[in-house]
Amino acid sequence: MAVNAFVTTNMAGASAAVAWAAVEWILTGKPTMFGTVSGAVAGLVAITPACGFVDFTGALIIGGVVGVLSYFAVGALKPRFGYDDSLDAFGVHGVGGFWGILAIGLLATKTVNPAGANGLIHGGQTQLLIQCKCALVTMVYCSISTWIVCLITNTIIPMRLNQEQETMGLDLTQHHERAYTILD
Repeated sequence: MAVNAFVTTNMAGASAAVAWAAVEWILTGKPTMFGTVSGAVAGLVAITPACGFVDFTGALIIGGVVGVLSYFAVGALKPRFGYDDSLDAFGVHGVGGFWGILAIGLLATKTVNPAGANGLIHGGQTQLLIQCKCALVTMVYCSISTWIVCLITNTIIPMRLNQEQETMGLDLTQHHERAYTILD
């Protein structure tokens, strides 16, 4: 089973990188290294919950789907709603993790893990419902927990800077640093 986890992890990361690069190439005319690496990370995130339950083909599907989903979450969803996510944590990790949880319910196979259950594609009807409930509970828990932590943190230390500080940059306004050159 450990060998399967290594193989599926590698396959999902690679197929997500290729999927992201392909979509980026089709839509913008050229893939970027940053995008390709973001795709690979999304693939690794998505396969994490599933690597002990899916086979090589399942990993290929998980990676390919998450590469496309994460590309659109970062490239379309974030600009559409304008939320502040400079590291694309939601588009890569949130979307990737959510898809990975659901993918178990679709692609899990007892041939990989006899102690597990078959997913929908392999004849199991209940695992997808279990995974949907798990994803929903996780979303609610994380949303409430994050809101509480942000509320407490913002009470102690304001989390948002004013427009002038943002324009000047955090290096100057928060850390009192500036870039030096050898000639300074």
